[in-house]
Amino acid sequence: MSAHPSPTATPNEALRATPATTATAATTTPTATDARIPLRGHLRHTGALIRRNLLWIRQDPESMFDALLMPVVFTLLFVYVFGGSIGQALGGGQDQYVQYVIPGMIAMMSMTLSQGVGTGFSQDFNSGVMDRFRTLPIGRGSVLFAKITVELGRMFFATTVLMIVAVLVGFDITNWPGLFAAVGLSALFASSIMWVFLTLGVMLKNAQSVQAMGFLVLFPLQFGSSIFAPTQSMPGWLQAFTDYNPLSTLADSARGLMVGGPVAHDLWVTVAWSVAITAVMAPVAIHKFRTKN
Repeated sequence: MSAHPSPTATPNEALRATPATTATAATTTPTATDARIPLRGHLRHTGALIRRNLLWIRQDPESMFDALLMPVVFTLLFVYVFGGSIGQALGGGQDQYVQYVIPGMIAMMSMTLSQGVGTGFSQDFNSGVMDRFRTLPIGRGSVLFAKITVELGRMFFATTVLMIVAVLVGFDITNWPGLFAAVGLSALFASSIMWVFLTLGVMLKNAQSVQAMGFLVLFPLQFGSSIFAPTQSMPGWLQAFTDYNPLSTLADSARGLMVGGPVAHDLWVTVAWSVAITAVMAPVAIHKFRTKN
């Protein structure tokens, strides 16, 4: 029996093939391998890899701690530490601030948890898992799409936890369709940012480097936005930055959808940012993954 997997072999069948022989074929002609696989095959491979990632989470439940604890810690911190003073600036009190900050927290979750896809991707490279995937007769994009799908699932879990805590601290859900629309918009933006972190996960040497680079990107974007406080009191140069910050438009869109206010402009700007980032970074991430030595 030949040691080479057939082009139609499933990922599980191909895993039993000889690594040395499959590595040569897969690493020398990745584009040709992708071209031979139909769309149905790509979807099947993506589904198998999603299942693999979910099984890994089940075996390592600690990997969900950030999605579980981050919404709780940040909500309690900002509501009870800053809620009174910022709420007064909004013309109310802590209750007013809860209505303001929770939609912004949904936007923050989309950005913060996106970083996990890059660190996880880098860890898989360093552990040799990605080398094994690259020897299989599967579409290279399937590996990346599976990662993004699972991370979006983690984001939805974190958003659910956030809304439970939000209700407990006094947030009023008066517009359920608006809430679902805000979560969907956040997922769209998160998926675009994940392509950036996937690229960093391929290019940087280890997960610590990805995390450090992510912090340098996330910190100014999150705090130089309208997520946690209105921007009217900020210096003029910082207001100019927040006007172009996609997290501000995402937070303002979610706020308008959930509690009322203008939506259209911020929504379309957020969609435009999401499409543009995906259009630029998705091909880069897939190319870097195909050609990484």
